[in-house]
Amino acid sequence: MKPNGSRLRISGLYVIIDPRLTRERDPVAVARHALRGGARILQWRDKTRDKGEQLPPARSIRELCRQHEALFIVNDHVDLALACAADGAHLGREDLPVNAVRPWVPAGFLVGVSTNNAEEARQAEREGADYVAVGSIFPTGSKETTRPASPERLREVKQAVGIPVVAIGGINEENVAQVLEAGADAVAVISAVCGADDVEEAARRLAAQFERRGNQAPRT
Repeated sequence: MKPNGSRLRISGLYVIIDPRLTRERDPVAVARHALRGGARILQWRDKTRDKGEQLPPARSIRELCRQHEALFIVNDHVDLALACAADGAHLGREDLPVNAVRPWVPAGFLVGVSTNNAEEARQAEREGADYVAVGSIFPTGSKETTRPASPERLREVKQAVGIPVVAIGGINEENVAQVLEAGADAVAVISAVCGADDVEEAARRLAAQFERRGNQAPRT
């Protein structure tokens, strides 16, 4: 089956599935509930286990994404993304640059890059990124090393680049309206969905914010 990348765009609720942050629940089950609630993009992020151990759950989540016509992205590991036929990979500051990755991935493979300001975002776009993530918009405990940003910084990045912009960092139902008003195409969350008592309902309430503003990407 071909990746969804050529059919779907970076837009809507973007849920990061980190097995350490699912409250000891099966990450595949958490992913299923997030998709049922309206997540349009899932990212697999596992900073601790060997890639061989990550492959089975990553493949299972990829299949769920196909069933729900959602995008599946793998954090950091381009080789793992390719092995499980993901739609793309997300690169952090310490990962390979986009222009080094491009020759090794197929056409339509999405590459996202973590940024913190307009200058970094423009550089990522020049190097061939398909989208940039901007954060941390609000304080977060989901990642140990973050650089602070703000809704205003997000607005600056949105004005500086022509590719989709994903807001990340401490976003929840109470503050998501601020990042949408600043121009975010997608909103990445971890604890707001994966740490919720009812994952599906938490995802549904966040996804509804996009639908009310009319910037939810249509399913194809």
